[in-house]
Amino acid sequence: MEEKEFALKDIVEMKKPHPCGVNKWRIIRLGMDIRIKCEGCGHSVMLPRREFAKKMKKVLQKHEE
Repeated sequence: MEEKEFALKDIVEMKKPHPCGVNKWRIIRLGMDIRIKCEGCGHSVMLPRREFAKKMKKVLQKHEE
């Protein structure tokens, strides 16, 4: 399986949209678990890294330092 590249504060698209209708999520925590925050309503979700990598479609915007 191909390793997906993502970093803290990147905006990603998931395979399924959030119930609020938006499909843009910001990565706000990296580790064994990854916390993402909906860019529409602000709801945050924590997923295990393996599950997150499976559900993530692509990186929409890389964070620039």
